[in-house]
Amino acid sequence: MHPIQHAQSRPDHPAVIMAGSGETMTFGEMDAEANRFAQLLRAHGFGSGDAFALLLENRVEFFTIIWGSQRAGTMLVPVSTRLTAPETAYILQDSGAKLLIASRRFDDVLAGIRTQCPDLPVLVMEGEGEEDFAAALAAQPAEPITDQTAGSVMLYSSGTTGRPKGVRPKPPADPDPQASVPLMGLAVMGAGMPTDGSMVYLSPAPLYHAAPIGWSSTAHRLGGTVVMMEKFEPETALAAIEKYGVTDSQWVPTHFVRMLKLEEGARSGYDLSSHQRALHAAAPCPVPIKQAMIEWWGPIVNEYYAGSEGIGMTMVRAPEWLERPGTVGKAIYGTLHICGPDGEELPAGEDGLIYFENDLLPTYHNDPEKTAESMHPKGWMTIGDIGHVDADGFLFLTDRKSHMIISGGVNIYPQEVENLLVSHDKVMDAAVIGAPDPDLGEKVVAVVQPVDMAEAGEALEQELRDYLAPQLARIKLPRLFDFRPELPREANGKLYKRELRDEYAAQAAETV
Repeated sequence: MHPIQHAQSRPDHPAVIMAGSGETMTFGEMDAEANRFAQLLRAHGFGSGDAFALLLENRVEFFTIIWGSQRAGTMLVPVSTRLTAPETAYILQDSGAKLLIASRRFDDVLAGIRTQCPDLPVLVMEGEGEEDFAAALAAQPAEPITDQTAGSVMLYSSGTTGRPKGVRPKPPADPDPQASVPLMGLAVMGAGMPTDGSMVYLSPAPLYHAAPIGWSSTAHRLGGTVVMMEKFEPETALAAIEKYGVTDSQWVPTHFVRMLKLEEGARSGYDLSSHQRALHAAAPCPVPIKQAMIEWWGPIVNEYYAGSEGIGMTMVRAPEWLERPGTVGKAIYGTLHICGPDGEELPAGEDGLIYFENDLLPTYHNDPEKTAESMHPKGWMTIGDIGHVDADGFLFLTDRKSHMIISGGVNIYPQEVENLLVSHDKVMDAAVIGAPDPDLGEKVVAVVQPVDMAEAGEALEQELRDYLAPQLARIKLPRLFDFRPELPREANGKLYKRELRDEYAAQAAETV
């Protein structure tokens, strides 16, 4: 199944609905626009494997570009809208992008990009003259190009621990743009998504991330309608489920936290009866948060673990999770291995580096050293997460290896502390990091976003200390609490801990 086929059999069926405005694009319209975009790429000299970049907020044209690239055989490079001009320019140069497509929302960033990449062609939504995307698209025919071939997407890491790295996938095994992809089987057999075109899929996150672009594209392959939120707001998401009869959705734990922090009247004020499957991933979900979501939404809250690299996936449905709280499931794609520092596999129950064995492993673009560091001698690959499996093969995540704090010679994984903090009624978000300390090497610091910033201060700090003390070893307790109105978190749930660590490192350097 493919949008091309759905455009022929159900041209008037909605393919995309913008949750806020209600703007709609049908499968027939999406197919015609995708063909025009493929023609536009060919008119610009793009051949198979050539890269172009996309700096765009959530809007219907995103799918025009996804599906046009997919049938033109090109490499789509989505760029985070959170990045500065120098950070964006780095990705453009590193990826070898031959074109940038953006919108007027990013005029400030575009000014810097034009300075740093003066020879790069740019097309702009609502642009002017030769840079007007809509005019360039309208000038192209709506017929398919004669040499259709499957395209691909190169995602860049969010840069939470260093400079972003491009995850370059292997070329598609089948060049036919209508060929099936691995996520199709995982969606149907693993997540239970329907194949009859009845799905209404809510996408609350920015489409430039791996999960939204992957699952939304899969919903289209299955003939479903994607309801795309312009921006996530907790109550607006609930309203969208009711208004559009959403059947399927995909979330991150921070979405859950924010919805659970709504007042009871808002939480119970919407009809969610159409909602049948709610997937979540991107970060370990605190056990109390997930338990609360299952109590609220019922046993439809299913979890998977994967990464932008696409090296493997685990999945667990709500009933299984309730039997093993905290698990992210068993492997459904790739073979799972847990290894110690020496590379040897560890027995059940012991934490180690998580590897996946798979025939389709990517490389890090222009970074053979990073690729080599991620590989096991036996040819398996890791994305740097730590965890363990139980006796039945269910995976439990501990934290990122790069997030580990070494304080007084003791290894501390901050995810455990963060999970406890966000479970407190007065905490909206929390980041736990290691900051330089002359005696301990690193000290544990909790950067906390309160539900009400007016409550930030000594009294709340003491309340949180009293809350954590019975549940954590003394060495894991934060030495310092820092209250802030907002944390540097990506809309996909990824926390920019690097920014916080760099800030504390600079402060420590100033006091030396």
